[in-house]
Amino acid sequence: MNRELSLLEKLEKDLSLKQLQIKALLTITQAINDNVSADGLFNMYKSFLSWEMGIEKMALFVRTADEWDCTTSINFNIDKSDEIVQILLQHKRLHTIKSEDHYDSLKGFDIIIPVFHKDLPISYAIIGGIKDKEDIYNKIQFITTITNIIAVAIENKRLFKKQLEQERYRREMELASEVQRMLIPELLPKEDKFAFSKIYKPHFNIGGDYIDFFRHDESRFAFCIADISGKGVSAALLMANFQAMIQSLIFQYRDLETFILALNQAVYRITKSDKYITFFVAEVDLKNKILKYVNAGHFPPFLKMGDQMIRLDQGCSFIGAFEKLENIKEQVIHLDDEALIVCFTDGLPDLKNKNEEFFGDNTLELFVNKHHDLSPELFNGKLLDEIDLFRDNEPIEDDIAVLTCKIYE
Repeated sequence: MNRELSLLEKLEKDLSLKQLQIKALLTITQAINDNVSADGLFNMYKSFLSWEMGIEKMALFVRTADEWDCTTSINFNIDKSDEIVQILLQHKRLHTIKSEDHYDSLKGFDIIIPVFHKDLPISYAIIGGIKDKEDIYNKIQFITTITNIIAVAIENKRLFKKQLEQERYRREMELASEVQRMLIPELLPKEDKFAFSKIYKPHFNIGGDYIDFFRHDESRFAFCIADISGKGVSAALLMANFQAMIQSLIFQYRDLETFILALNQAVYRITKSDKYITFFVAEVDLKNKILKYVNAGHFPPFLKMGDQMIRLDQGCSFIGAFEKLENIKEQVIHLDDEALIVCFTDGLPDLKNKNEEFFGDNTLELFVNKHHDLSPELFNGKLLDEIDLFRDNEPIEDDIAVLTCKIYE
């Protein structure tokens, strides 16, 4: 009779455990379907193990990007997390902790439960102090099942979030690229007395480089090149504002010093020095054969005129970096011979090949000396060939912009 009662009690206990397990599975599954937050799922996991399964000690580690976080725990000292993670990563299967393991930092824990996804570990649970030692095998199996369900759900959330971020980034790049394409002039003038040509290679289809041309009258024009700090939508929007400022201000002032002063103030009001712009602007008077320029912290362009090679490096500091620019100096050069002006952004001299060698200033200077007699279009065509030969299919790591101007006699 006692044996029959004992067997009946065991059956009732098993049935109760199965009902508890089914209820827990349904609750967690429903929570996942309802898109409960990661914190909500971790709290459910902790509550179930503590109150329903009688677990006295537990810690759940989840991989987030390249790090491991202890997301929920019971009676666990989180200070030893880094040491414990290194131990856990050694295990690919359910492991019963034994004294001969010598895992001092896992004292009080009995079981290691790893969860893998496509051969990569995504979660580890360590369990200790199961109150009811009877039917411990079934309890561990069910805890393993629950751990797997929670861990995979969290990993799916992480992957989905990453996918959304990538999609958002892609759309931002498309928008920024579209803004940029509208700002860079498609066609530059080619006339009897002067001609222009450009090279524009934005990094990952969107960059912070900017070039432009402005016509004052038949004998006077201006051109500029700039490099805006940052990438993406914010850089593209700043570029749009910057272009509008230039086109508004450059026709208001008779000298470049006042123009630069006003441009800096306009940019600083927007950026508050969070971003800055390297900027080179030049004005050519064909009638009087004069070149005026200001270099605001930009890579100095080359001016090849006869036997002279001049670096256009005089001016002032960056645009937008300071509320007020000091000591702005407009430089004047008399054009007494045919002249080639090559403006470029730092992506060109900083270009690297497979041997980690830089294209550099010297290479460009030698190139200018060798090909200065060419038209801007032919010059830039040969320069593109030189760039491709140098990098030998190595990726371009920064934007490259070149603005070449030829002033004929």
